[in-house]
Amino acid sequence: MIKIGITGGIGSGKSVVSHLFGIMGVPIYISDVEAKRLTAHDPVIRELLISLLGDEVYQDEKLNKALLASYLFANSVNMNVVNSIIHPRVKQDFLKWIDAHAVYEVVGMEAAILIEAGFAEEVDKIVMVYAPLEIRLQRAMLRDSSSREQIMKRIQMQMSDEIKMKRADFVIYNDGERPLMPQVASLIAKLQGKENP
Repeated sequence: MIKIGITGGIGSGKSVVSHLFGIMGVPIYISDVEAKRLTAHDPVIRELLISLLGDEVYQDEKLNKALLASYLFANSVNMNVVNSIIHPRVKQDFLKWIDAHAVYEVVGMEAAILIEAGFAEEVDKIVMVYAPLEIRLQRAMLRDSSSREQIMKRIQMQMSDEIKMKRADFVIYNDGERPLMPQVASLIAKLQGKENP
């Protein structure tokens, strides 16, 4: 089994690329979705978040997303504290997920902060989805109904594209000019040894 990690900045199109991998028979673990599920229901995360932020972080047995977000995005120190609680549980969950998908030749994990979160060590190859900054800003502003300033603040809190590109084994360009499907199909063929890398 070859495990790939799909990463890229906000608005780069990771989700679209992950969806295409799925269509082509490569199951992808979406870390953002699974982290939200675990944060809402995992007893270890729950206990640690309550000890950090108090009982009000879970109201009526539900995660108080507004409270968690306000703490999380206040500064990078807070973000690192919350990530240190959630990421180890996501990693464990991903390893269980891999076991459940053992019949597949290629599987993947999508994570915006794949490298920063230490998930890169759980995969064999890193695939970066790249889009120019202006395109990313427009996509994210439209998707999240956020201002340019809010999106730029989030982008600046993440690792730069230049550093991610240096760490990546493969780059998929989602610039609106090069079609995605042939790039994904070609990459799957390379990973399966059906095309020269």
